[in-house]
Amino acid sequence: QVQLIESGGGLVQAGGSLRLSCAASGRTFDSTTMGWFRQAPGKEREFVAAIRLSGGSTYYDSVKGRFTISRDNAKNTVYLQMNSLKAEDTAVYYCAAGGLLAPQATLYDYWGQGTQVTVSS
Repeated sequence: QVQLIESGGGLVQAGGSLRLSCAASGRTFDSTTMGWFRQAPGKEREFVAAIRLSGGSTYYDSVKGRFTISRDNAKNTVYLQMNSLKAEDTAVYYCAAGGLLAPQATLYDYWGQGTQVTVSS
């Protein structure tokens, strides 16, 4: 089993920055892709960004140029650096792990409990 623990969420002013971290533990051998999803009240969970073990990554269009995903394989940790935050970025952010680099939540096998990000305008 793989356990994922997110941290770094909080309240930030619009235009500010925040860095989320997700630490993975357990049997992570097959979890070669780690990603971030978010869910705002009344909305579907949506893809934010994902990164492969090799370093290749992909982003949802609305966050391109503002968010950067990275990982430290030695520490089994993935990061999401969020810059130029907007009120529309407000959501619960979830860390996920799976075997494929994909935007579909159903393709990920493990999930963290989420961390709240609130951007005030």
